Amino acid sequence: MAGAIRTKLTFRLPVDRVLPADLRLLALWLLTRTLLLLCVLKVLIVPGPDVTSDVEVIYQGWYEILRTGTFPLDDVTWQYPPAAALAVLSPGLLPFLDYLTAFAVLACCCDAAVLVLLRYAGGRPGRRTAGAWVWTAGVPLLGPTAYARYDLMVTAVAVCALLAGARRARLLGVLVGLGALLKVWPALLLLGTRRGPATRTAWTTAAGTVLGLLLAFAVTMPGALAFLDFQRDRGTEVESLGALVLHVARAFGWQGWMQLNYGSVEFLGPYVAVVSTGAQALTALAFGWLLLWRLRARAWAPSTPCDAAFAAVLLFTTTSRVISPQYLLWLVGLAAACLTYRARPMRTPALLTLAATGVTFLEFPVWFSHVAASDPLGVSLLLLRNGLLVAATVTACRSLWRRTVTEPGSRELRLPGQPSVRDGQLLGS
Repeated sequence: MAGAIRTKLTFRLPVDRVLPADLRLLALWLLTRTLLLLCVLKVLIVPGPDVTSDVEVIYQGWYEILRTGTFPLDDVTWQYPPAAALAVLSPGLLPFLDYLTAFAVLACCCDAAVLVLLRYAGGRPGRRTAGAWVWTAGVPLLGPTAYARYDLMVTAVAVCALLAGARRARLLGVLVGLGALLKVWPALLLLGTRRGPATRTAWTTAAGTVLGLLLAFAVTMPGALAFLDFQRDRGTEVESLGALVLHVARAFGWQGWMQLNYGSVEFLGPYVAVVSTGAQALTALAFGWLLLWRLRARAWAPSTPCDAAFAAVLLFTTTSRVISPQYLLWLVGLAAACLTYRARPMRTPALLTLAATGVTFLEFPVWFSHVAASDPLGVSLLLLRNGLLVAATVTACRSLWRRTVTEPGSRELRLPGQPSVRDGQLLGS
């Protein structure tokens, strides 16, 4: 009898039975998000620069201007599409809280909404909950910056577009259009739409949404397009891939310097324009590769829209003149969307992205003084973070090409008498 009791206890005590997976996921989310909020509200102090200054000074300053019915016409740090005003004004929904607290609470609500969406999508047939775990673990790796920028809100719209719009091309188009007017990059989500009616519907709906919102902002608020001039004049930000050349050059006597310029710390001085031009050339090549992939792709799996969006945003982030820490939130969100599917071609790039996010927290804010000094620790951190992003980009692009171009083409060659899997036809998940 005692043996039987011991046997029953043996089977009941394991954690995976006492704490179901969803409960463990929720516990991890609550713990990490509580820590994030405590850091943002300065109950816990993170070493390095104060990451909340953008919200308390810049965002709140914009808030006061936007409330008057106009965009910041003379502020070169306003480099965002007009719908960004909605994110900056959103703390006004919680008038009983100060601006920073309200902003952090709303960011946390968007964070929770993404978790719910990923968990719901992961519970459907042929899906996995891995995406919800990636999101839960990935966001806090960035530290308090995650809740001190509006990029989390933009990422929430992008993830919703990919998952909720997976079978609703018109909904996808509306959300992508809204996301593009929040921060441009969600427009890349359209690259992976399946050829045919889905692409026509999604692309025309997105274009209509963008034009409609632009017209509404232009009519109601002066300065809706002022951001275009300010964005064009940006230089090479000190955390970007191209900046590594300048960091190393400083050790050999290069006479450039760092300066807060157009809202970020950038390199100024001799040859900076050459490095910036090189980054823009790489971005142009990345766009050319994406167009080539779009033309050559032979088959679409259910996960292909997410995979293509992830690869595209990785390409444009890695080659950009500016890689701000909060950009990693975009990649974490898209990686999570990819991993909701049972087939996981983006598993390796997703893990590399999570590693890059953790290193980014060390690079900014913890040891940003070393980055600013271009000392061995600072340069090593940038080399590691940017190296991880390059590795994630290369593996993501290789996986996307192999799954949609190479493998379908090989099947057609091996089975000439069989029906081929072409443009609009789906592969198994």
